[in-house]
Amino acid sequence: MLKKRIIPCLDIKDGRTVKGTNFIDLKDAGDPVELAERYVRQGADELVFLDITATVERRKTLARLVERISERINIPFTVGGGINSAADAEIVIRAGADKISVNSAAVKNPQLISEIALSFGSQCVVTAIDTKLVEKRWQVFVNGGRTPTGLDALEWAKTAEQLGAGEILLTSMNNDGTRSGFAIDITADISSALNIPVIASGGAGKAEDFLDVFRRTESSAALAAGIFHYGDVSIAELKQFLFANNIPIRINL
Repeated sequence: MLKKRIIPCLDIKDGRTVKGTNFIDLKDAGDPVELAERYVRQGADELVFLDITATVERRKTLARLVERISERINIPFTVGGGINSAADAEIVIRAGADKISVNSAAVKNPQLISEIALSFGSQCVVTAIDTKLVEKRWQVFVNGGRTPTGLDALEWAKTAEQLGAGEILLTSMNNDGTRSGFAIDITADISSALNIPVIASGGAGKAEDFLDVFRRTESSAALAAGIFHYGDVSIAELKQFLFANNIPIRINL
């Protein structure tokens, strides 16, 4: 059985790690390089770096910061934010990223997923989907959660897979930063409908939330930020808890 993955996320703004609630009210959460090193020591399976204002401000991901982080870690590293072409992806990969996350640019130009997959392989392409429950329907939002697209989240996830995405990073905007648990319904719907891994994101507040999402959905990984950044739960403690509850997980015994 494939091991479930625990992935801390570094949302970056102006070179600093930030954390908000429902994609707003951002607060400083520390130095991204120091946090990355801490998570490697604690046993994180992968790391995600999202330059959350790159798309809105029409600038490229901070390649130098990517280089600094990649020099300090030895686990898979996904980078997203402001990647609008295969050429942009190549810059970030050369800086040290193992995978590329595309979100707003892929919605505007779905062929971007195929272009990056053809250039670097599907395993390199993570399609991030920010979704919000609006009038009983999970809709896709872009531009850092500011702009509704009218797209259905499940249908867009299926399209992304068909275009060559190797993984989906699914974030519930309703749950983001609330620490009330992951959005089980949409995560279950999408993870059961696809043949590629789905990362659950948004809402983790305690170890039991990770247990819940792994037991009730087919998600391959769970991503969190605030509870790790502020020391509420360490990744090592979380993995011990999941292991004790029979979740297949990589753990240092």
